[in-house]
Amino acid sequence: MLFAGSDRDGVASGRITVAYRRWAEPRVAEGRVYRTNAGRIEVDSIRQVNPELIADTDADLELADRQNARDVRRRLRGDESLPTYLIRFHLVEGPDPRDELASQSVLSSADLADLRERLDRFDALSNHGPWTLQTLQLIESTPAVRAADLAASVGRETAPFKLDVRKLKNLGLTYSLEVGYRISPRGAAYLDATRSA
Repeated sequence: MLFAGSDRDGVASGRITVAYRRWAEPRVAEGRVYRTNAGRIEVDSIRQVNPELIADTDADLELADRQNARDVRRRLRGDESLPTYLIRFHLVEGPDPRDELASQSVLSSADLADLRERLDRFDALSNHGPWTLQTLQLIESTPAVRAADLAASVGRETAPFKLDVRKLKNLGLTYSLEVGYRISPRGAAYLDATRSA
């Protein structure tokens, strides 16, 4: 989920704990933690609502930082025929475990074996052939380059390339930058280990 303008600040401070979204189907699930542009949030509940039946007296309006029901309806994005969802959530405090993982610059033999197994599995399941080592080396040698340019340099489409890089990020091997990516200390340690193997 993305939050715009003052909503982002409100979520980041913990003041906003409700959001209304117009989606074809739910994009979040109760009990799951999501990384957003305002920090990590955990979804407490999600339910479909009729935007025309939202009342100015609903307590959720204040929790969503909306002035009234009309303000909610005015700010909804997307096709009006799509369902509207009311999402209740709370901010998850503390560091992102993925960032802590990425900062590790020393890998044990067990860490290396686990990473090799996971990356081999990604390669085996890929419909475009092995990609993990090539992508890590590409990011290492060309940091802060647009994803579209990186993808084109290896003959791939941008969207699936970005999904693959996200898998590497989830393992703590890369960082996302404002533009492009950068190898993490954990990723550098893995690449060093592959070169010395």
